Amino acid sequence: MKKLLVSILAISFSLSCDSIRVSSDFNENVNFIDFKTYAFSKNGIDKVKINDVDKKRILRAIDIELYNKGFRKSSIKPDFIINFFTKTNQKINYYPSNNYYGFGVGFGGMGHYSDSWYLNSFNYNEGVLFIDIISNNNKELVWQGVGKGYIYSEKGDKKAEKISAMVQKILLQFPPNQ
Repeated sequence: MKKLLVSILAISFSLSCDSIRVSSDFNENVNFIDFKTYAFSKNGIDKVKINDVDKKRILRAIDIELYNKGFRKSSIKPDFIINFFTKTNQKINYYPSNNYYGFGVGFGGMGHYSDSWYLNSFNYNEGVLFIDIISNNNKELVWQGVGKGYIYSEKGDKKAEKISAMVQKILLQFPPNQ
């Protein structure tokens, strides 16, 4: 029973850490149908305080998602500019556990039963990715998507998958349905 409870808690914790939560907001007065081409904000992206490998992963993932939606990258008068920035939140997850020793009937009668509950904790980093869409005509923010999820720090391939999945989920909401 103890192993089953610990297994269920471990699985549910790993699923909760693996989930990516996204939200977005946009300017209702903007006609997103007119947007066809984009470029990245070099100045904005240079200020992002993450390593260059992760910057390239994010840029590549954004490129792929926008290409799949029919947008084209253009260095000559793009319709919108993309900027992104990141943030890291330290999180603590608490989960209950117990010391269940057992209960049973043996040759001498009722067996031993002991049960004590205690709270375990697990520290982890939650990464937040903000993707901003800025109209090139008036230089105003017209759409922002935010994704939050667990950061893998030790394995580059898992990190690349996570970044791709986060960008994909965020950009599922772009362009907004008006």
